[in-house]
Amino acid sequence: MAREAYPYLLWCGAAAVVTAVAAGWFPGLWWFVGLLGILTAFVAYFFRDPERAIPAGDDVVVAPADGVITRLGPVVPDDPASPWLVSIFLSPLDVHINRAPIAGVIREMLHRPGRFTSALREDAALVNEQSILTLEGERITVTLKQIAGFIARRCVLWKQVGDYVACGERIGLIKFSSRTDLIVPPEVTLCVRQGERVVGGVTVIGRIRLPD
Repeated sequence: MAREAYPYLLWCGAAAVVTAVAAGWFPGLWWFVGLLGILTAFVAYFFRDPERAIPAGDDVVVAPADGVITRLGPVVPDDPASPWLVSIFLSPLDVHINRAPIAGVIREMLHRPGRFTSALREDAALVNEQSILTLEGERITVTLKQIAGFIARRCVLWKQVGDYVACGERIGLIKFSSRTDLIVPPEVTLCVRQGERVVGGVTVIGRIRLPD
């Protein structure tokens, strides 16, 4: 379980105990105790952090998040040299841990304040609150965006500029439903399609082509 869950679990647990004590005098409160129990269980479920079997190979690019691919295509339409954009939408039921799509060194991290519109909107990457990470590998450099949504209000990165991360390593999370965008250079051959469900750190979304 991600450590960000602990404050929520502490609050829910304390509220459940206080309400249970009060329900001894006011039995009508027991429904609220049950509600707090359900909320506590959901928080534990939401912040789950399962172990993942990371694919081997120095040419793989793995999914940075669990979810459904809602957009897949060139950043600049009709430009053969355009990088690829892969947008992954995370529902409240998905694992919200973000993982490094490739091995490399974090060269830049930016936080961009913004709005909290639906993460499904195409312009969410332009107007919403987000954190942007640039990761330089041995063969390619990729950009990862944690984009807040209507419910999500905080993007969390656990790394610093200059840190080396392995492919599939945990790098952060987004609290509640959200979107993760990955921008990769054109020399990556994509292995996924729009509408496909991917698993962070496990699904190979692309392979790096060798130079001619």
